[in-house]
Amino acid sequence: MISTIDYSVIILYFLGIFVFAWWITRKNRKDQESTDYFLASRDTGWFVIGASLFASNIGAEHIIGLAGSGARGDMPAAQFEILASLVLILLGWLFVPFYLKTGVFTMPEFLERRYSSGARTYLSVVSILAYVLTKISLTIFAGALVFEVLGIPFWTGALIVIFATGIYTVFGGLKAVLYTDMVQLFILLGGMVLATIFALNQIGGWSGMTEAFDSYALANPDFDNSGFFNLWRPSSDSSYPWTGMMFGAPILGVWYWCTDQFIVQRVLSAKDISNARRGTIFAGYLKQLPLFLFILPGILAFALASKGLLALDIANPDKALPILINELFPVGIKGLVLAGLLAALMSSLSSAFNSCSTLFTIDFYKRAKPKASERELVWVGQLATIVLVIISLIYIPLMKTLTQSGGIIQYLQSVQAYISPPIAAAFLLGLFMKRLNARGAIVSLWSGFVLGALRLILEFLVENGKVALGDNLLIDLIVGPNFLHFAIYLFILCIIILIVVSLTAPQHSDEKLKGVTFDKTVEDFFEVKKIDVNMTLGLIALVIFIWFLFSPMGIA
Repeated sequence: MISTIDYSVIILYFLGIFVFAWWITRKNRKDQESTDYFLASRDTGWFVIGASLFASNIGAEHIIGLAGSGARGDMPAAQFEILASLVLILLGWLFVPFYLKTGVFTMPEFLERRYSSGARTYLSVVSILAYVLTKISLTIFAGALVFEVLGIPFWTGALIVIFATGIYTVFGGLKAVLYTDMVQLFILLGGMVLATIFALNQIGGWSGMTEAFDSYALANPDFDNSGFFNLWRPSSDSSYPWTGMMFGAPILGVWYWCTDQFIVQRVLSAKDISNARRGTIFAGYLKQLPLFLFILPGILAFALASKGLLALDIANPDKALPILINELFPVGIKGLVLAGLLAALMSSLSSAFNSCSTLFTIDFYKRAKPKASERELVWVGQLATIVLVIISLIYIPLMKTLTQSGGIIQYLQSVQAYISPPIAAAFLLGLFMKRLNARGAIVSLWSGFVLGALRLILEFLVENGKVALGDNLLIDLIVGPNFLHFAIYLFILCIIILIVVSLTAPQHSDEKLKGVTFDKTVEDFFEVKKIDVNMTLGLIALVIFIWFLFSPMGIA
């Protein structure tokens, strides 16, 4: 249980965040316009962008879920983090020039310029739905698990964090989110470094950890420790096949990192193309840290539990990190690390709140009332955030049912695998193929949505024994493949539909395609600086080294 001193540290942290958010936004509060509120006045530097990209992505569901994956022996789950680095390179070098050239506020707005208003509406609706089902509700759920382990009732913890985050998001807008993200990044990383150090010290260092695994393997002949230190699994693996990770996970990445409002909004706030690109590359380097700061503590928690040094139920590994903090950390330090977890939770939530309010305000309200004043748009964005808080609280009870079977990380990635393929296809091909048009985009997007939703529904029915594999061919075709392999098949199908249906209607005019496909006006935005090239090559080399290090050859 946490002490009065730990509570004091947490309270001081919250007060500090509120004061900092107020200080960041106080100068423009009276004359705050929509560009200030939603895109931080478009004057953000690369360091803040990179830190915010990382911090807003790493929420409590990532920290707890990845630590749980480590304790479960699912190190390949870290591939989602590592591969994100390569997709962020794609964001900086390919997508950013188009986004900044068009000056859009939202990703649905860009899709409208490339295709039609129908495509814009589709992406807005699906994005908001995805935020509620995954980012917001799952983050709150995972954060509440932390409070449960520390002796605080589930709903008390959930309410405190969600309302505290909502307050400074409502009043500060994106500028408050960006700069508090930057501060919270250091708190988060510091806390996880401490978690790793304390766990290693308790187990007796790296050698003590390997000895614990050897002893457990001797006592349990069926135990296989290869999943704890190996990023690669055979293509037949039911959870994380290497084929699915290498070819399926990047499809999820293109949607999340390159076309999702939640992430791209940070890049849209950049002061220029160089800062935007460098921020994405910097975030790519930061994305290598979760393997060491989140997966490794989970592995250490399993090792400690195997020696009886930690009261962790191996059957419930998602609680590995909170239990590690609760049992090993001294008074005061425990409160500091808990503040780090709250930092990640609040970063992810605040980003989701702000992105959702932006989507609703710009893509629905402003389209319905184009003459709305700047102050009215900001007010509607604030109201939308409050509504999202209420909806998320209502949805949370269902999360306990939805995450029971495969854990937090697998649930999160599988839902994204069913949403991302049609959107990734529409954005990626739309930049290169001028022949693609609105008819092809709409049919492809909605076909992909129906098939993804069907997979999610049938998967739920199979897991609950309502239907079974082998009952009919349709169920086997849709539910049979691994979720990452399904994403590959759906992506290919959406591409075929997009191309074939587009051929049944005329190509869009050159005027409409200006700035949203490759042409001379966009080429001017593809400026190349040597430092950006060198940083990119260094990042690629780092990814390859980590792949080798945590492979059978590297371990050997």
